[in-house]
Amino acid sequence: MSPGEKICSRLQNLTLTNVSVDWNIFLELLQTIWQSSIEYFNINNFTQLSNIEKYNFRYSGTSMKALALKNILVTDLYFSQDDLYRILADMNIEALTVAGSEMIHMLCPSSNSPFRYLNFINNDLTDLLFQNCDTLIQLEIFILQKNKFESLSKVSSMTRYMKSLRYLDMSSNLLRTDGAEEHCQWTESLKELDLSSNQLTESVFGCLPVNVNKLDLHNNQISSVPQGIAELKSLKELNLASNRLADLPGCGGFSALEILNMEMNSILTPSADFFESCQRVRELEAGHNPFKCSCELQAFVRLERQSGGKLSGWPEAYVCEYPEDLKGTQLKDFHLTELACNTTLLLVTALLLTLVLVGVVAFLCIYLDVPWYTKRRAWHECPEERETVLQFHAFISYSERDSVWVKTELIPNLEKGEGSVQLCQHERNFVPGKSIVENIINCIDKSYKSIFVLSPNFVQSEWCHYELYFAHHKLFSENCNSLILILLEPIPPYIIPARYHKLKALMAKRTYLEWPKERSKRALFWANLRAAININLPVAEGQRCGERD
Repeated sequence: MSPGEKICSRLQNLTLTNVSVDWNIFLELLQTIWQSSIEYFNINNFTQLSNIEKYNFRYSGTSMKALALKNILVTDLYFSQDDLYRILADMNIEALTVAGSEMIHMLCPSSNSPFRYLNFINNDLTDLLFQNCDTLIQLEIFILQKNKFESLSKVSSMTRYMKSLRYLDMSSNLLRTDGAEEHCQWTESLKELDLSSNQLTESVFGCLPVNVNKLDLHNNQISSVPQGIAELKSLKELNLASNRLADLPGCGGFSALEILNMEMNSILTPSADFFESCQRVRELEAGHNPFKCSCELQAFVRLERQSGGKLSGWPEAYVCEYPEDLKGTQLKDFHLTELACNTTLLLVTALLLTLVLVGVVAFLCIYLDVPWYTKRRAWHECPEERETVLQFHAFISYSERDSVWVKTELIPNLEKGEGSVQLCQHERNFVPGKSIVENIINCIDKSYKSIFVLSPNFVQSEWCHYELYFAHHKLFSENCNSLILILLEPIPPYIIPARYHKLKALMAKRTYLEWPKERSKRALFWANLRAAININLPVAEGQRCGERD
């Protein structure tokens, strides 16, 4: 044996880069290496020059354990798939990688395959891959990141015969679920599943492997974690970061959960009872959310102090986003007095003020008999019949967080030009010295219409709730059409608090105007809104009314 042969006999790793060669020459090279001492063979940036033809490849007598082909360019556009993919599919090695090569298909191995590791990252594979393939029974790790898979149920069907599969990476595909009609058949051996960066919604929880330990669903379109759909008793680690969730999920279906990632969602006020329902959780990542620093959030801050360091990233990742004057404040530095957060006391005070106001008005009306008769009659008439009492076309109720739209779109478009509308808005029309509740009642009574700017922000405002209550009362006491609903942003039903049952009823029974995102439709929107307000008012100076968030 020559010195060169001795060196070759000891060589175990070989990498070739920037290779351009004919198909048959490449296979002869691969055949030679296959029957050498080389165990790990890598080819980067390979270009096939000639036509692909059938080749009788001999797999026996190899020391090869792993083959990696990266950035392969096939110039032959018309060839039999078997001539290319059969050679790869029937390789008797433990690990095969074909990456960044625009591969559109792969054949099922002809017999039980020794593959334990397959990596087909960054190709063009679809839902047709390995359907009804029962020869990959030793496969443990399967990476299909950055391909073109669309159906989660077909992915599950692909795995059903892979009895040893424990890790599957389906991230950065086009996956979606079909909802309740979907039938999923995952292999029972699957322990880790990566479904991140797809197009999955909350229906994904109806199509998950029951024995999964670690599940990655970050960067999808999940807005809630439904109760009762999936019971994943073995799930220990769940990543739901970068979705659309508005609150922390419960652990009813995840009894063994230990690690939860909820970063970069839409959580304003996290549930303070999270650790009560998720007692086995030892690490929660909930930072980088748009926290609303309010009374409700103080309970969550107290929870952090009691959790014993379970909040990962505290305090740097937990910062106030709302209100504007607290933006950037870390939650650990946010404090409100107990009196400021006593909702019961606030409601009692508002009720007492209302009762006092009603008592004073009743006394004056009894004492002054004629004015009482006149005012009582005016109150029970529609606005068209008591036009001289009105001072404003419309009273505007909106959340402070939607004030930019109100000030830059609604008010300028209604108050400008011929036939302008006189609007009642809190910043310029509230009467100083009067309570907010008294201002609200007076302004609704002095306005022909009440305009409600509806959005997810609206249903989280206490003062918006009061204004809706009084306007709703006016609607039924006068028995006339005095409400105008503008849907600025869609409001998912599940985020509407129970106290807004009147709003749910109004939206179900009444027509509302929806703010169009397309500029071409906005002229019609303003025309319809003006038509809904149509009434002539007497000229009056110095009117005051308003809204408060």
